[in-house]
Amino acid sequence: MKKILNVVLVLTLAVALLAGCAGTASKNQKGSTIVVGASITPHAEVLKVAKDILAKKGIELKIVEFTDYVQPNLNVESGELDANYFQHKPYLDQFNKDNNTHIVSVAAIHYEPFGIYPGKTKSLDALPDGAVISVPNDGTNEARALMLLEDLGLIKLKEGTGFTATILDIAENPKNLQIKELEAAQLTLSLQDVDMAVINGNYAIQAGLNASKDALATEDKDSEAAQTYANILCVKEGNENNPAIQELVKALKSEEVKKFMEEKYQGAVVPLF
Repeated sequence: MKKILNVVLVLTLAVALLAGCAGTASKNQKGSTIVVGASITPHAEVLKVAKDILAKKGIELKIVEFTDYVQPNLNVESGELDANYFQHKPYLDQFNKDNNTHIVSVAAIHYEPFGIYPGKTKSLDALPDGAVISVPNDGTNEARALMLLEDLGLIKLKEGTGFTATILDIAENPKNLQIKELEAAQLTLSLQDVDMAVINGNYAIQAGLNASKDALATEDKDSEAAQTYANILCVKEGNENNPAIQELVKALKSEEVKKFMEEKYQGAVVPLF
């Protein structure tokens, strides 16, 4: 009986040790594996460049692609992912608040300028009264889209709303524009059904659009939005100093990655290092 108990105890300890290691990057830099969630474009594409850099240091990078903005954060919180790379700080802050998650930024990597793209109407000068303009419906990105419309003189927002603005904060709308709120991933798919759309950078790229070439107007690269909406690498709180994660930061801020961004995206993705 004593022998059986000893075997059970050993097995229990082994299972506990394995459970403690699951879903997290190894504390040892060399020979570790990092699992990172990312939007398909440009984030996963950028990570593939970093993957080759990390491989030379004995670190394996596994990339899991997502088409939404919710699951990558939930999976970091649960430990299924070691990190994610798809969002900006205002979105992260709101997500943590709404979902009681504990995710933090470890590095700002790049900026994707928001652009307004033509649908039925091909120029801003030709925009008719009552035109329909679609914008992303998640809080922080909707505010950003509305601020671009304000910069273009199409609407005026209530004083002091800034990055919390919604369509309810539109104070002046001289063209009686219909602002249509859609899930970010649907903006490019429904572009032919609206006059214009303000589209997130990653979804524009995924649809073959380039902010510097195809957009009628974009955010200024030196604007407050460019700093506020930097795309960040995120981990669960407490994992910021993991050696493998720090090596990933170095790889993402390397000259190889910078060159890749500049050559492939030509202004649609702007490195912040």
